[in-house]
Amino acid sequence: MAFKMQTEHNIATEFDKFSVNYTTDMIGCVPHYLDLLASFTKDLPREFFPYQILDLGCGNGNVTSEVLKLFPDSNYTLLDASDEMIRICKQRFQQYPMTYITSYFQDHVFEENLNDMVVAGFSLHHCHSEEKKRLFKAIFHSLKNAGIFGFSDLMIDKNSPEHPELIKEWKSFVFKSFPDGEKWNWLMDHYRDYDKPDDYKNQITWLYEAGFNDVKIVMRQDYWIHIRATKQT
Repeated sequence: MAFKMQTEHNIATEFDKFSVNYTTDMIGCVPHYLDLLASFTKDLPREFFPYQILDLGCGNGNVTSEVLKLFPDSNYTLLDASDEMIRICKQRFQQYPMTYITSYFQDHVFEENLNDMVVAGFSLHHCHSEEKKRLFKAIFHSLKNAGIFGFSDLMIDKNSPEHPELIKEWKSFVFKSFPDGEKWNWLMDHYRDYDKPDDYKNQITWLYEAGFNDVKIVMRQDYWIHIRATKQT
């Protein structure tokens, strides 16, 4: 199962540049980043062991690294549109037999009933609402029974009346790490041009519509949220 993305393809180049100090920048630019990372493995079912794990928009591998702590013997596929991010991951995980795919995840062909776990860290906000809906359906069909889809992201509609206050608080957070304002200006340019966040309530609805019948919020701080959806057929 595959579908075409509408986002301009130069976003890959954007993240090639961002890869240089990725983790430092994410910690300084994304509120609660480390807690959102930890949420991928928080309170998973005791009997859950994922044989096959897919990381959508893997970046420099921080989400995979977090999951790897709990599941070192699983098989991992890391997918990202940025050649540089994939190169970094190959170097970072060279001792593990991982599979790497350079692709936009909206263009990825999802094989049905292949994955036990699908993770996405701060990547789905690059999809429009309709793209998210289609992606959720593709992820659902790619999971085996009892498979889990977890994703962390900013989940607020830009038209929400609470959005201006979020931007104000976000700016204060970023300036604590990058007081010269250069990083904040770059971040807002990126946010304006590439990011299409959706309200978490809408995304929960779309997950149920995709077929998931167990959807819950694992972690939430304002609109910085981790959602976990389980496939039970």
